[in-house]
Amino acid sequence: MTGLDSFTPQRTVLSPQYRAELLGSLAAGAHYDLVVIGAGVTGSGVALDAASRGLSVLIVEAQDLAFGTSRWSSKLAHGGLRYLASGNVGIAQRSAVERGALMETIAPHLTRALPQVVAVDNFSPLSFVPRLGFFAGDILRIAAGTSSRTLPRSRTVSAKKVKQLCPGVSDAVKFGFVNYDGQLIDDARLVTALARTAAGYGADVLTHTKADIAPGRDDGLKSVTLTRTHAAEGEPEWPAEGIQVTAAGVINATGVWAGDIEDDVSVTPSRGTHLVVDAEKLGNPQGALTVAVQGSVNRFCFILPTQLGRCYIGLTDETAEFEDIPHAPESDIEWILTVVNHGLKTQLTADDVLGAFAGLRPLVQLRGAVAKAASDSTADLSREHLIVHKDGVVTVTGGKLTEYRLMAQQAVDRALKEQEIRRRIEGSAKDCATKEIPLVGATAARSPRGASQIAAAHALTSGLPASLVSRFGAEAHNVIAECRIPDGEQQVGSLDITRAEISYAVTHEGAVTVGDILDRRTRIGLVPEDRRAAESVAEEALAAAQV
Repeated sequence: MTGLDSFTPQRTVLSPQYRAELLGSLAAGAHYDLVVIGAGVTGSGVALDAASRGLSVLIVEAQDLAFGTSRWSSKLAHGGLRYLASGNVGIAQRSAVERGALMETIAPHLTRALPQVVAVDNFSPLSFVPRLGFFAGDILRIAAGTSSRTLPRSRTVSAKKVKQLCPGVSDAVKFGFVNYDGQLIDDARLVTALARTAAGYGADVLTHTKADIAPGRDDGLKSVTLTRTHAAEGEPEWPAEGIQVTAAGVINATGVWAGDIEDDVSVTPSRGTHLVVDAEKLGNPQGALTVAVQGSVNRFCFILPTQLGRCYIGLTDETAEFEDIPHAPESDIEWILTVVNHGLKTQLTADDVLGAFAGLRPLVQLRGAVAKAASDSTADLSREHLIVHKDGVVTVTGGKLTEYRLMAQQAVDRALKEQEIRRRIEGSAKDCATKEIPLVGATAARSPRGASQIAAAHALTSGLPASLVSRFGAEAHNVIAECRIPDGEQQVGSLDITRAEISYAVTHEGAVTVGDILDRRTRIGLVPEDRRAAESVAEEALAAAQV
């Protein structure tokens, strides 16, 4: 049986009953080929890669799926264009390849082509520099094998077209350039789909549980102690000493917290802040407006149209302190508004900011004994991310969201190269197949699959709200059908999120708390007023799922 043949749809249901059964089996004693610590985009990608190769996998997260950096990105699947400017051709090529796989096969339902607009207000020779960069982006797309139906070629457009795509742009615009890049409907939804697909290939998924690696054992196995950080409704008591599981190896995918497990990895957090504004304030743009930072040749802010009638505006890049939930300081908000107002017809003020969010990107380097061997142990890796191995633990951190799949593949490959891990894994692992594995809900609308599959996916989603389909793809009909609370098709407040989606977060997507539902499975929580209005629906869904 190949990795592509071993998928079991029923296992993708991360319900309260699934959680209770998993805890029962763990308490009785469990052994895995790999334990993955951290359920962000990288950890969830690692779990899918390893499980689809036939390995037994447990992924453990102290908080929730996408709790950390993975939910605070710009929601873009970058194709590597910006790396060309600094001469990093290899990174640019890999990013373009990974973007194409994500948009055409892995998650076509969670991605779209986003027009990126550069408005030009003069005719100087320097004004055409972005156009040259966009030509290079076209070459990257073609070299990566990504269809022009997925990402159209770049073009020069009139001032009228610029204003159609970005109605809020300054009246001084003379013409513009448009490039197409990938955009995610939401980064946390991608992580949820990854974790559920990993479960479909046999991985066990456990959130709200802290994992600690115990000292070495005589038999060479790794012992991991699990302690609960949040008790779901109706869960039995845990042993005071926690639950012990064993594994042939451990993969540390904890992002900015990687240094807590691997002391030879030094992580410096860099804060990226985004603002949330009402899209109507900017004329409901269809494209992303790029505004240069005054006095800089390579820094920009972006106004990104997104779901729920919002735009995200960002971003900063500042050294920051470690925080579980980073906060956006007033200085970041003021700086972003100052930058983007240079490109807008109507000036935005702090009163227009409905919410703000900040994420910590891990900037990593090696230290200690591992650093001395870096030229040998990490020679095959991008300098944008880091993978090291020590004493049966593989640490993967840094990098970009777009390259999560490549990072996961490299991390699992590294684990399988280590003799002490490989010889304790039962059976033989298959080759990586994640470039060909669609995530749950993938409609295959842009992938090279048969017309019958595309027609079937369309039949499952026809007649449903486009916003629901964009978040769930071919699962959209099931979201309505599986609703456990009344009036499932009604919207939550004034948002284009149905009550059924709130219910589905609990019954199928592993949500255990109100925060899981409102802050990760949906993005209602980004606007405090919306969050308050939706809390009672989330509580209703949690209670109904226990019946």
